[in-house]
Amino acid sequence: MKIPVIAIFDIGKTNKKLFLFDEQYQIVYEKSARFLETIDEDGDVCENLDSLRLSVFESLNEVLRNKKFEIRAINFSAYGASLVYLDAEGKPLAPLYNYLKPYPEYLEKQFYSTYGSKNEISRATASQASGSLNSGMQLYRLKHQKPDIFAKVKYVLHLPQYISFLISGKFYSDITSIGCHTHLWDFKINHYHKWIFNENIESKLAPLFPSDAIIETSFMGKSYKVGVGLHDSSAALIPYLVNFKDSFILISTGTWCISLNPFNQTPLTSEKLRKDCLAYISYQGKPVKASRLFAGFEHEQQVKRIAAHFNVNSSIFRNMQFEPGLMKKLRADIRLQISSADFLRYQKISVFAQRDLSVFENATEAYHQLIADIVKLQCASTKMIITGTEIKKIFVDGGFSKNAIYMNLLAAAFPEIEVYAAAMAQATALGTAVAIHKHWNTRPLANNIIDLKYYPILLVNKSKN
Repeated sequence: MKIPVIAIFDIGKTNKKLFLFDEQYQIVYEKSARFLETIDEDGDVCENLDSLRLSVFESLNEVLRNKKFEIRAINFSAYGASLVYLDAEGKPLAPLYNYLKPYPEYLEKQFYSTYGSKNEISRATASQASGSLNSGMQLYRLKHQKPDIFAKVKYVLHLPQYISFLISGKFYSDITSIGCHTHLWDFKINHYHKWIFNENIESKLAPLFPSDAIIETSFMGKSYKVGVGLHDSSAALIPYLVNFKDSFILISTGTWCISLNPFNQTPLTSEKLRKDCLAYISYQGKPVKASRLFAGFEHEQQVKRIAAHFNVNSSIFRNMQFEPGLMKKLRADIRLQISSADFLRYQKISVFAQRDLSVFENATEAYHQLIADIVKLQCASTKMIITGTEIKKIFVDGGFSKNAIYMNLLAAAFPEIEVYAAAMAQATALGTAVAIHKHWNTRPLANNIIDLKYYPILLVNKSKN
């Protein structure tokens, strides 16, 4: 008897994956691919759309032929700030430009002098002015630099919706992609920003389609339920939204540590935007307040420095246990205390990079202090999106959720909130599957798809360092 499954394409910058989830949301099949990047007309590296398109079809054909599985639905997630420009036949007219591509200074000045200051546009669209990382600015660039190509564009789709189009044949936009640091969506009026209409761009944006709905389509002679696709960060939040009714914050940790608050509807201030706050839109169409911290990258760099200084292998830090007594000793050491002014000076990068490692007796002490400094910044970042909401729980997923020192110090920093390490297999892909659960899955949604570990407070937080 065939296993009923949903197929999920999870398209990352580096790895492109296909998962099959059964009705209990267990992964029963996984395939991964990596492609060589190509270059655009300016010589900048970008995604190879031809390789991606062929891989999607080949991978899907392979699992459709597999007699072990009955594919009932298909959905997609992909990274943001990625636009595909299509003609009336659905053929790409331009490369999928990299969101790290340098943005022309003259065009940026032209845009903000026409439609409002960076501060005004950022506040309205809940996204910092970030050049090509604002996908709307990519669209503005195409219109003004390549008007001949722009004139041929029937629809412009974000990458998740392009992959969906390949299977469904339908042109649709999705709010999780449109509403994430794009400069396209005006959060004040809950509609496209006025510049879209002034530039006559709205006709190029495909109609919005509900993130939790499906498109009935035929592929290889069979009918399938196909989702419209989701922005990856929004998809990763979905399992928490469907499993927990009490207000919570999710801290998704990796190279970036992103705090997400789906329960904070207050507008972003200019000050918070400057401090790397922004807003996403959930698959339910509601704003999600977010703050970002480059903590994972800093952790990686400073671990190398500690390992080199003490002549130890950096692997010893992976499973290092939390030592409350050691932490109290460090907090009492006057040489390690920092002033509020110093903390503010290093708002986005912890003070640890400036610390003299010879102050520490060994690598264990130094590493405890590194995590303490990172958690201090993490608290400041997370607190910016707590304001105005009564949060019951904090969930941490990703790399730092496995770090006992980080988790214990975070619990001590938020004594009024329950702090949990959360783990699930492939959160983004899982959320993408759960988004259309009601359309393909005959079973109630499982309540054990997230593994939680509660962290009690083991350390009284009395010191400033």
